[in-house]
Amino acid sequence: MSHNSFGHLFRVTTWGESHGPAIGCVVDGCPPLIPLSEADIQADLDRRKPGQSRFTTQRREADAVKILSGVFAHPETGEQVTTGTPISLLIENTDQRSKDYSDIAERYRPGHADITYDAKYGIRDYRGGGRSSARETAMRVAAGAIARKVVEGVTIRGALVQIGPHKIDRARWDWDETANNPFFCPDARTAELWADYLDGIRKAGSSVGAVVEIVADGVPAGLGAPVYGKLDQDLASALMSINAVKGVEIGAGFEAAALTGEENADEIRIGEGGAPDYLSNKAGGILGGISNGQPVVARFAVKPTSSILTPRKSITRSGEEVDVMTKGRHDPCVGIRAVPVGEAMAAIVLADHFLRHRGQVGA
Repeated sequence: MSHNSFGHLFRVTTWGESHGPAIGCVVDGCPPLIPLSEADIQADLDRRKPGQSRFTTQRREADAVKILSGVFAHPETGEQVTTGTPISLLIENTDQRSKDYSDIAERYRPGHADITYDAKYGIRDYRGGGRSSARETAMRVAAGAIARKVVEGVTIRGALVQIGPHKIDRARWDWDETANNPFFCPDARTAELWADYLDGIRKAGSSVGAVVEIVADGVPAGLGAPVYGKLDQDLASALMSINAVKGVEIGAGFEAAALTGEENADEIRIGEGGAPDYLSNKAGGILGGISNGQPVVARFAVKPTSSILTPRKSITRSGEEVDVMTKGRHDPCVGIRAVPVGEAMAAIVLADHFLRHRGQVGA
């Protein structure tokens, strides 16, 4: 039984391990005649790759993507376009240090999937976490770059809105600012605070969690289907599948529990051209599992990286009690590089639902 694929009509299958020779994915169901080059994909990968600042793992990977199949020169323009057949992508791993993990070959790291992989399969790849490593998410970002082309006209952006206990000031939200700091932070002042805070966390050999917000503008009304194909259901599933994510909310999310019916209801008036004009967006752009034309808004919480220098109590594979201290190169806040991953998963979900909607209603 395989669970390495996601999506229905736009379907993504990833493969590979953190310290294997390469990682890759197959994107099936992409429509034909969409212009696609390696440069189109590389731009998104460059935003996720490690080693870009002192606040992320210092593993040095170029994350250079290769398109192995599914594209061909257009017979009239000569431009490389998709053919409608499976698109295979590959990224070679070039900076593995497997020896960093030799000490935990027989020891379970607290907070990691070591113990559960062993419980399920009776074997685990301890080198960087193997298949459970966030290294796998590079292929999600690559697939997401293709998905963005399927939903052309929809703008999908992500931002880090909280690190540890420190939240942004939403009154200072500026999307352009997310490209000006290493945190994808839309608030310049909070980004400065985070830099000092994370320096302390990093020097202590510790880690901290974060909250990422994803906003998709330009999503047409009608995507999603009752009752088991809801757009928010699939979006939550996609975001929850990202490594280290422990919570997902849509729109007002958990804060809606503290609201009254009057406060939570997104009132409606007639807008330009007779289109509905929503006066608020507590629903996050989705009602009854179907997009309503407003921005689709989702947030997800990322736990602290479990690989820390402080010894933690654990056990060995043979049942001995030990203390474990994880060596190697790790993110003090894995939520930073989760921003482009969240964008990619949202794009994959929207592309899949766009094709499913077109298949059902013909538009």
